[in-house]
Amino acid sequence: MMNTTTKVLLTASLLAVAACSKKKPEELPPPPAQSQVPAMPETSGPVSGTAVPGSRADFLAQVGSDTIHFDTDKYDINAEASGILTRQAAWLNANPSVRATIEGHADERGTREYNLALGDRRANSVKNFLVNNGVSSAQLATISYGKERPVATGSDEGSWAENRRAVTVVPE
Repeated sequence: MMNTTTKVLLTASLLAVAACSKKKPEELPPPPAQSQVPAMPETSGPVSGTAVPGSRADFLAQVGSDTIHFDTDKYDINAEASGILTRQAAWLNANPSVRATIEGHADERGTREYNLALGDRRANSVKNFLVNNGVSSAQLATISYGKERPVATGSDEGSWAENRRAVTVVPE
């Protein structure tokens, strides 16, 4: 057993050791050296050299858009959509090993069955346009989502216009 004097001396010794601390150095050491990785040059506009040819990023960089829009209850290709689809056809013709899926979509109005049928007509309208511009039909698949996958959730003309669309999906 420890007597009281021993306990006091032991406690005092521990306190003395704990009270001693290292002094801060007068000068901190320099930070670790940075690895010498060359900086990427700054560019203006889209960078065409960074996308892997035949990839989704390359498709979007070259074509500009994967989506076209339709008027209410329509599936015909308008002038703006024609320009986008012409660029899509050129890219798909230049990348014949890439398979694309064309999704047809509708706004929330109408029955589920009606919108699935309308989405199917929209997807096939896009497919027919691309095939008429030289793309192999074996390169393209279609699917209709009807009103099941909206990009805009509002119940107004602006939201409905966003949802009346066909999207050409190129895999990553």
